[in-house]
Amino acid sequence: MHVRELFDLSEKVAIVTGGSRGLGFQMAAALGEAGASVVLTARKADELAAAAARLTERGVRARAVACDVSRADEVETAVARTLEAYGRVDILFNNAGATWGASILEMPVEAWRKVMQTNVDGVFLMARAAGRAMIEAGRGGKIVNIASVAGLVGADAGVLDAIGYSTSKGAVIAFTRDLAVKWARHRITVNAIAPGFFPSKMTRWLIEHRGEAILDTIPMGRWGGEDDLKGAALFLASPASDYVTGHVLVVDGGQTAR
Repeated sequence: MHVRELFDLSEKVAIVTGGSRGLGFQMAAALGEAGASVVLTARKADELAAAAARLTERGVRARAVACDVSRADEVETAVARTLEAYGRVDILFNNAGATWGASILEMPVEAWRKVMQTNVDGVFLMARAAGRAMIEAGRGGKIVNIASVAGLVGADAGVLDAIGYSTSKGAVIAFTRDLAVKWARHRITVNAIAPGFFPSKMTRWLIEHRGEAILDTIPMGRWGGEDDLKGAALFLASPASDYVTGHVLVVDGGQTAR
């Protein structure tokens, strides 16, 4: 197979949760630019429609499907609508996420549950629904879960004080590895990307208030950029990674290499 074919996603259909902005939009753009039809999901329909329109302007086949990934009925509907529109699901990017900044002594129980419902339950529900479609089709598939460096190592409270978020991302990594073993027989690869610090709505407060301290922990001395996740996303979504499963690909400027 020519190297260009290894990274070609023509004829493939991808679902990207939390795809209306930030890292989700960046990865959705990468998949679309490589030829995939992309279904974006998020809770806010207006932001979702605007994001799909931006991709369409770039020549990407994109559509928007509103979905709260913590709700099983909405997840099943989103996958069903994808199958109705395109007849298949080949790639799933579990990117939708939530966080709550607070020490363990101050974090409300309901906030903890909200983070877990979005970051852990959402990954489970989407993987189950999309994976069922992949298994029934018999063509294999690609599932990529977005974890975080926060799920790999502990963080000083002066850098990141969000134990619910860190715990949830550790759970995503464990889920990824276990499902990779269980679904290898179906030719479904299950991998994760663990981004470091990228400017986004979720990280805005941290960067504004603790930016200098955070940059001191990153050997490259900069934040992740608008194209820094594209290559990792395309690799794990494409035939180039057909023999890679259960892996956590860290994209963090060297932060966890220390």
